[in-house]
Amino acid sequence: MTAPLKQSAPITVEVALGERAYDIIIGRDVLGSLGRRIAALRPGARTAIVTDHTVAKHWLAPTEAVLAEAGITTSRIVVGEGEASKTYGVLQDVCEGLIAAKIERNDLVVALGGGVVGDLAGFAASIVRRGLDFVQVPTSLLAQVDSSVGGKTGINSPQGKNLVGMFHQPVLVVADTAVLDTLSPRQFRAGYAEVAKYGLLGDAGFFAWLEANHAEIVAGGSAREHAIATSCRAKAAIVARDERETGERALLNLGHTFGHALEAATGFSDRLFHGEGVSIGMVLAAQLSAELGLIGAADVIRIEQHLATVGLPIHLQDIAGFRQEGLADADALMALMAQDKKVKRGRLTFILLQAIGQAVIRSDVEPVVVRDFLARKLG
Repeated sequence: MTAPLKQSAPITVEVALGERAYDIIIGRDVLGSLGRRIAALRPGARTAIVTDHTVAKHWLAPTEAVLAEAGITTSRIVVGEGEASKTYGVLQDVCEGLIAAKIERNDLVVALGGGVVGDLAGFAASIVRRGLDFVQVPTSLLAQVDSSVGGKTGINSPQGKNLVGMFHQPVLVVADTAVLDTLSPRQFRAGYAEVAKYGLLGDAGFFAWLEANHAEIVAGGSAREHAIATSCRAKAAIVARDERETGERALLNLGHTFGHALEAATGFSDRLFHGEGVSIGMVLAAQLSAELGLIGAADVIRIEQHLATVGLPIHLQDIAGFRQEGLADADALMALMAQDKKVKRGRLTFILLQAIGQAVIRSDVEPVVVRDFLARKLG
């Protein structure tokens, strides 16, 4: 894949879902266009902005200002940061906030934040008044390339991640690459794991381009926009073919079966960000693929080296407090993996690799094989 040309105008990626199709607008400073885009999309609508405390410090006032300039009335609902907000209690607070703001079916909910805010606000929108439309304004790299696109919304259960939720597509996604400048290096790296995922699961050329250009993605500019747009196009194409994950869309969960179990094991805390769990999970998936004879050792090493080069964790032992808190228990991790949403009739579904750029869905991997594999990796 060649380097992208410099981008001057925003990039538009369509998610082709017939009457529910919507655009993803990607570019630097496109947040300034949010008001006019919403006014054109839904004339006369009021909005309720759902965000978290950290994002609010940087982007709530500017977002309210661009909406006000377009004559759009807004209200705000601010929640705590991180996975701890994806609970029944916080969902109730958001729902009650939307009702108190008198948001009606012809109005819009605006999810201003990372993946947690998008999941939470989208789920609340799907159930208040039996369904409100919403707009995603993702403020993290992970949300811009993955969670804001495709309509998965939900909260966590004490028994597992994202086990309570709905498919509820947004009507618009506005991904301003400039807002990523306020992320911490760790947050940006966590989002990068999802970018690498798209290369690994279906685009070997993109993965090679990432190996050569990852520093420029961190720096910003056209390389960042190219990486985000390429990731969004890949996800949009899969979602358009399999919106409700009855088949091919499961490929997007590369690294997630392991990663979600690790997030649950660490209490959905900042000890392990979602993208960090995905990074470790993708390495585990590659290693398991090699043990099953699906992928060569050289490709596994290449995957490990790239993720480590960008500063992502690649080993279970990289998780803070790993041994002290009982994470070194293969049976406990298997029990958490058994709650994965892709379990069918008690059997785990794994996304494995036949090569870089070629993922496959496998539901025939025996649990004892996985358990023994984890036990060795935990040793």
